[in-house]
Amino acid sequence: MPPDALLSASSLLQPGDPPATLIVNAAGRAPAVLVCDHASNAVPARLARLGLDDEALGRHIAWDIGVGLVGRALAARLDAPLLLAGYSRLVIDLNRDPGDPTSICVISDRSVVPGNRDLSHGDKAARQREIFAPYHEAVAQAVLAKGKPAVISLHSFTPVIAGWGHERQERPWHVGVLYHRDHGMAPALLAALRARGDLTVGDNEPYSARNGHGYTLAVHAEPAALPNVEIEMRQDLIADRAGAERMAGILAAALKPILAALPGAG
Repeated sequence: MPPDALLSASSLLQPGDPPATLIVNAAGRAPAVLVCDHASNAVPARLARLGLDDEALGRHIAWDIGVGLVGRALAARLDAPLLLAGYSRLVIDLNRDPGDPTSICVISDRSVVPGNRDLSHGDKAARQREIFAPYHEAVAQAVLAKGKPAVISLHSFTPVIAGWGHERQERPWHVGVLYHRDHGMAPALLAALRARGDLTVGDNEPYSARNGHGYTLAVHAEPAALPNVEIEMRQDLIADRAGAERMAGILAAALKPILAALPGAG
């Protein structure tokens, strides 16, 4: 048996490792499913922290800071099911096609990830089989159980990121509304957030959902023409519980009328 076959047959996740997916409020009654693809910075024990220290694993390169806090608070306010990723995006990015070069990054925002260097096919296959596939199966089942729900993907972004040269790029938006093929839910959410008057709201910012990186919505919402939107929140605004609760309140107030107007809601 070739070495890759031996590796792919072994188990990446061991007793004591967290599950690939955590489901919160599974019986929530709202016509929506919330997903957090980058909710965790955990790494399977076998991967030895990917060779990174606490500082690196605490940065935005490893997870979407604050998004799990917002997700839990928003799920409670909307009474919606929430699916949280169990592992760091550096292990495998759940919002990228596994064939995408950024699915398992060797360099992220100028930081090298030693544990992602020179991976064999078997190494990659184990991450896809034990982390990526179970997460997306759980999302698929949650969406199926709802019938025709809105799928709301929650993310957060760093206020400053490296540019292509030596400059650092400031990101002024408080929240961004990202969309690709669904043009009904996003404009309504944009209008509701902008109507507050106290937020800088990005329209397909800090990056566009049309750039091919929105795997979760492309797979679980767009083929069935389900209402969908990706919400990006600036990390410094939601890094603690108070900020996360405030953002959840803002989003819940904007989303409730939109969800109530969906066909079959009520």
